[in-house]
Amino acid sequence: MDDWEWDETLFEGTAGYYARGRLPYAPGLVALLAEVLAADGRGRLLDVGCGPGTVAVPLAGLFRETVGVDPDAGMIAEAASRATAAGLAGRARWVRMRAEELPAGLGLFTVAVFAQSFHWMDRERVARTVRGMLGPGGALVHLSDLKTQTRAAAGMPYPAVPYPDVEELVKRYLGPVRRAGRGLLPRGTAGGEGAILAGAGFLGPERYVVPGGQELRRTVDDVVAWTFSMSYAAPHLFGPRREAFEADLRRLLLRASAAGLFSERVPSTEVFVWRQPGSGPVRTAGEPGSRLGG
Repeated sequence: MDDWEWDETLFEGTAGYYARGRLPYAPGLVALLAEVLAADGRGRLLDVGCGPGTVAVPLAGLFRETVGVDPDAGMIAEAASRATAAGLAGRARWVRMRAEELPAGLGLFTVAVFAQSFHWMDRERVARTVRGMLGPGGALVHLSDLKTQTRAAAGMPYPAVPYPDVEELVKRYLGPVRRAGRGLLPRGTAGGEGAILAGAGFLGPERYVVPGGQELRRTVDDVVAWTFSMSYAAPHLFGPRREAFEADLRRLLLRASAAGLFSERVPSTEVFVWRQPGSGPVRTAGEPGSRLGG
């Protein structure tokens, strides 16, 4: 990502597709975090790159106050709507800003969470800033799908989602190099989060795997929403060819499943918990962290 620069169109127009299109986190995630963070309803949660509240809304019940920050106006609006629907209007607030603008007078927090968002930021700068926003005993939580797990549809009633074919169709319309806002990501998003967080002074990590595997039944509309929720296939990138792309996408999906239904499994969720120095014992990254780990 050395030559790529963030711009405000990165997720433009994708927020409305998230809830339907994105695969859920493993269902035991909230229970795991309640346990390992000793969340008792009295702390404050900061969700950095909160998107439409995918993680912050389910976790808000574990904290006295939740603050989500995201630079995309559509994401902030979706998060606020979901929080209101969940009865959290008085316990959660949503701030449109880039992570690089923190701390922005938001105060001290008990926990900060990054749910598949850290790679879009100036990570060294944000890690140092967020560590300064965590009070004594605070924790930083980094979440992602377990990348080594397959979600094959073997033994399930419908075909697998033809993700490789969908990605090839996107390339036919947008070119062979991955799009990201107004720029390109020829080498994909950055990795190496562990070294950056350790360099910022965090201790750990404790590693947990929350098991998935539950069957999901996905419709053509679900897969179309998944496609348009991705930064590399954001609706605005297609310009006047957007409707033609969607028509081709739907034809592709119906060729793959005449019933218009697909089977896949909920991915397991990989959780890394980093602690402020002096906040208690820390397990190494190779150890399962709890009875829910793996």
